[in-house]
Amino acid sequence: MLNSKRFLLFLLLFPSLCLAQLSERQLCDAFLTNNMPVWKQYIDSLSRNPSPVTPNRLSIEYGYSGAMMNEDKDAARPYVKQYRTHVEAAKGLPAGHYEMYMSAVYVYELRLHESFHPAKSLSLAREAVKLAPNDPLTLTYCGTALFYAPKPFGSKSEALELFLKADTLFQDPKWHDCWWRPAALMYIAQCYDKQGDTKEAIRRCQALLKEYPNYTFIRDEYLPQLLAK
Repeated sequence: MLNSKRFLLFLLLFPSLCLAQLSERQLCDAFLTNNMPVWKQYIDSLSRNPSPVTPNRLSIEYGYSGAMMNEDKDAARPYVKQYRTHVEAAKGLPAGHYEMYMSAVYVYELRLHESFHPAKSLSLAREAVKLAPNDPLTLTYCGTALFYAPKPFGSKSEALELFLKADTLFQDPKWHDCWWRPAALMYIAQCYDKQGDTKEAIRRCQALLKEYPNYTFIRDEYLPQLLAK
């Protein structure tokens, strides 16, 4: 009888355990196809099963909170709160990553009207790059912050410089299945587009799709918009 109970418990927990062990490739594929429920299930599975706050977990919580902010702010709120708790509790993060992720916390809380630290957020983004100038993640994050920040705080040209440097570092094969890489490539195309270089933006999107053909936003929405100009 005891063995049966244990077996039943295993069956109940097995889906959560599988989700908690999703590979970086699977998480990247979900990003490319805009299958955010996979990320939600991944985060929820980690929350149900006590585990350390790893850099990869923060990466997904950061990305998911941002994606949800554009879809449903009320639904995003508990994930932003959990994300902040995890950023504050994380130990042994790579250089610049605490500053990077805390910068995002302030951005999300600003959008949720729970805090007002736009200058502090951008300052932390720049500090992350100073602490880790050769980390493609800190470069990509700071570039994203500059891309979206309103004038005079933001700068598309400065953002592009950071994204291009990140792209050089992302050439290392170890980054191929990291969702940050196709995101950075997307922003490079958008920076060229914002600066009026539609031809280069199109070229960048086409090159991006050769490597990540399932990037549905680029394939089905953004590139067709560029080609129609």
